[in-house]
Amino acid sequence: MFSYRHAFHCGNHADVLKHTALLAVLNYMTEKAVGITVLDSHAGAGLYRLDGQYARTSQESDEGVLRLLQAQQNKEVQFAPVLENYLNLLKTGNPPDAPVLNYPGSPLLVQSQLRPMDRLKAFELHPTDGRLLAGTVRRLGCGRQVEVVRDNGFSCITKFFPPPTRRGLLVCDPSYEMKTDYAQVLDLVAEGLLKFATGTYFVWYPIIARADAHDLPKRLRTMANRAGKNWLDMGLTIKGATPTRQYQAPEFAEKPEDAKRVGGLPGSGVFVINPPYTLKDQMKPALEQMVALLGQDKNAMFKLESN
Repeated sequence: MFSYRHAFHCGNHADVLKHTALLAVLNYMTEKAVGITVLDSHAGAGLYRLDGQYARTSQESDEGVLRLLQAQQNKEVQFAPVLENYLNLLKTGNPPDAPVLNYPGSPLLVQSQLRPMDRLKAFELHPTDGRLLAGTVRRLGCGRQVEVVRDNGFSCITKFFPPPTRRGLLVCDPSYEMKTDYAQVLDLVAEGLLKFATGTYFVWYPIIARADAHDLPKRLRTMANRAGKNWLDMGLTIKGATPTRQYQAPEFAEKPEDAKRVGGLPGSGVFVINPPYTLKDQMKPALEQMVALLGQDKNAMFKLESN
């Protein structure tokens, strides 16, 4: 169960979608004076090198964030505000006038937006990634504002519901390496809504030819509707799935040189329960630009649906 390493995928099109939307949610939530608590169920290592061995094995960032940064540098397009904000934030973690090589994962992106009264609990079970994340947090000098919990977010995160200020965000983006992850996501959100009905629930999921992946956003919709909650389902597909060769993560390729030709993830989505009312209008132009700049074939498209 410790095979998955997000370092192989950092900066890919799924990160572009997920992190653009996450920053938009955080920017809205931090407008109010009351503090928020962010719970990140699968935090990862926190910081990745786009020129590192893992990232260069798959080269996914070349067709993701690096393509957008190049378009920004060349002034090819006037980016939507939420997408521009995401790209500009990436630059702040790198030397001025230098290429973006340090890529922040969700816990560091969240940390960058926290105010003094806000808190982040980042859960990571993978022993190496958990150690790397804890080390990065110490170097940042976050003190008590950021806590790294070396445990399975699925099994223990809901004991922190509701947060003291009754304002909170759950970020749930497992690898879905294990088939049971899909059911555990649903269980986690269901329990969260019972304990903390006013919280915002942010769930990333892959768009792949698998019944569990296809059903997950549908079941989240049903869950939100039954609870009487607003929801927003957004997705980005950059290419059609290869019928004869399903998606295989590069860390599972038999040889490193096989990693790029096993296909790659064709698309992903983000499902938000209790989303900011501004999020749909903010994400529409951003998604249109993601399709235009990251799409690889005629199957490139986005979805943006709500109740």
